[in-house]
This record gives sequence, C-alpha cells and structure tokens, in this order.
Amino acid sequence: MSIGTEHEGRSYPPSLPYTVSRAKIDEFVAALGDTNPAYTGDDGSVVAPPTFAAVIAARAWGAIFDDPELGLALHRTIHADQRFEVVRPLRVGDRIVSTPTITTVRRRGPADMITLSVRLDTVEGEPCCTAVSTLIHTRQEDAA
Repeated sequence: MSIGTEHEGRSYPPSLPYTVSRAKIDEFVAALGDTNPAYTGDDGSVVAPPTFAAVIAARAWGAIFDDPELGLALHRTIHADQRFEVVRPLRVGDRIVSTPTITTVRRRGPADMITLSVRLDTVEGEPCCTAVSTLIHTRQEDAA
C-alpha cells in the first residue's frame, strides 16, 4: 500500500516522554551559533530556541514511518518545510510527549507531499508547541 488522502487525520499515540536537558539545549544552540542570552544562564531560567521542537517532533515521525499501511521510507523522503506554533518555550526539565497526525496528503507526479502536525505537550498535559512539517516522499513503484 501507499499513503493517500484516506490517511488524512490519522493520529498516532503519544510518544514516550522526552526530557529536555541543558546539555541538549547547549548542543543545539552551539550548532545554530545563537548567542541569545535566553538560552544560557542557570537551569531555572534557560529556555530552548523555538526550533528545538524539531528535535522532539522528528522523533515522533517514527510512528508514521513504522506504519506498514503507509509504505513510507525515510531514504525516499525530503523535508521540505517546517513551521512552529509556539504556546510556551520548552524549558530544562520539561518532560514532553509528542503526538503526530497526518494532516494532508497530495499526489504530485511520482511523489507525495505529506503535511504532518506533531503536538508537543508536557506529560501533565500542558501544550507547548505544534511542529508542522511538509515532507516530499517518492513512491516505491516510481523509485529508480
């Protein structure tokens, strides 16, 4: 099988919690080269850059790529677009669960354009962010 419009709206169970750590924020900030003081200081005041949510959201994609009904393969996928709807910053010590949903599927020639929405909430249920990604995926039957 392959993914199609009949899969729009399909949600997957929340992931296991991801603990936001100071070390991971530091690594992310170093990779960005961002010197914003909000990302440094003592652990009680440090927040993650808004794009840090992509680290957690991408882990949630596993549920979608592991769904045999969809026929998706990471090696045939290009990450085309990303946006974030931030409710509040991610902080050191937050335990975040991510819930992925297939929002839209559009066929374009030999590829599918898939929009995924991943809701990030604390384990207590407080919303933090929604990461919305567009993926371009080449279907198996068209892969060379």
